[in-house]
Amino acid sequence: MNTAIVPALAALTGSAIGGFTSLGASWLTQMVQFKAQERTAQLGQRQELYRNFIEEASKWYADAYEHDTPEVTNLVGLYAMVSRMRVLSAPSVVEHADLVVRAIIKTYLSPNKTFQDITELLDNRTMDPLSSFSTACREELWGDRRTSS
Repeated sequence: MNTAIVPALAALTGSAIGGFTSLGASWLTQMVQFKAQERTAQLGQRQELYRNFIEEASKWYADAYEHDTPEVTNLVGLYAMVSRMRVLSAPSVVEHADLVVRAIIKTYLSPNKTFQDITELLDNRTMDPLSSFSTACREELWGDRRTSS
């Protein structure tokens, strides 16, 4: 056997192993970065959905205090957001969102409120149906930040 072949094969094998190691490390780095970007995008998507839901629910909750006939299309819009949450969110968030919509419907079915009634509700702390929803959202979003770090 030619003595020049052994060092050449060793060098070739070393180069191949180094190349595959570099390729594997690059692939692994790209996968980790992709998953991190995907988690960040999903987090932003949920934050936007929660923000929109809070704004819409607040608007219709206030409307329910002044009116006794709801606009069904507005409630359908809220339920559409709840359905999107079923796809993107934890079950506790969906449950609290559903409770918010139900509270709005009950408020529409109750007598209209005066400003005096509203101040009494504020004193009793019974006027904020979004409080538990907001807490559930915060717990879910902060939990995701801790697991993605």
